[in-house]
Amino acid sequence: MINFNNTGNLEILKSSKIGFLCSQKCPANLILKTYDWALRQREAGNCIMSGFHSKIEQDVFYFLLKGSQPMILVLGRGLKQKYPVAISVSMKNNRLLIISPFNENIKRVSKETSIKRNEFIFQIADEIFIPFAIKGGSLESLIIKTNDKTKIHTFDCDENKHLTNLGVNSIEI
Repeated sequence: MINFNNTGNLEILKSSKIGFLCSQKCPANLILKTYDWALRQREAGNCIMSGFHSKIEQDVFYFLLKGSQPMILVLGRGLKQKYPVAISVSMKNNRLLIISPFNENIKRVSKETSIKRNEFIFQIADEIFIPFAIKGGSLESLIIKTNDKTKIHTFDCDENKHLTNLGVNSIEI
């Protein structure tokens, strides 16, 4: 079993989980498509698990917060003592779990902790959606190391050919 610290509704881990990860620099033509994807996930009630760290991931998080589906926030640092009101309300409503593979003395997110957080998401998510990963970046490296490429999905577009060439499943935009 993977060790982690948590706060919120631990029962959410029993849900089918879609890990959501995206490179920090995402092509503009994929941003709106990603927002549409997020709204469809919210409407379908799917549990999304992410670090919600990059700008696009943060935007998706706030779209999802407006729904009622369960969510899992995976931190690239230790747990915090206080969270913003929207996050606290979601935890009180039992629809948010915050987990961290790090202890509380890790106070800042770094490149190394981000990579470990993303590896953690890959390990416990039932499937993964990556709207975009930079060629040669850490997400692409994680995809290369992963044995089960069938659980990873990305948009079918020229910007993601390097991912589909690795065996990642493409979905229609």
